[in-house]
Amino acid sequence: MAKSNKPIVWGPFAAGGTVTAFVTPALIVLTLLVALGATPELLQYDALLAFMRHGLVEVVAAGVVFVSLWSAAHRLRITCYDLGVRADTLVATVVYAVALAGTAAAIVYLSRL
Repeated sequence: MAKSNKPIVWGPFAAGGTVTAFVTPALIVLTLLVALGATPELLQYDALLAFMRHGLVEVVAAGVVFVSLWSAAHRLRITCYDLGVRADTLVATVVYAVALAGTAAAIVYLSRL
């Protein structure tokens, strides 16, 4: 039986879709609370900045960014194929490279906090 690299692509895709589905609504609610000025002391800027400066939190945040971008990249790849773009190798290279570049940018940003 031939070996496939599909689990390497599908694993982060599935994780990213799941994480994004749970994290995005929470971020929307938190953003609305901040906009309305109804945030508790725990969610004030200084407290969140101190929380984000912890090394383990930075690693988890980078992981969330990675799986979310990977999921989006995979969806774009499949969408391009469905729309008739048959240069799958080129499309895959571009979308996954952009996902990795976005993850690298997030890591750089998190390391500068």
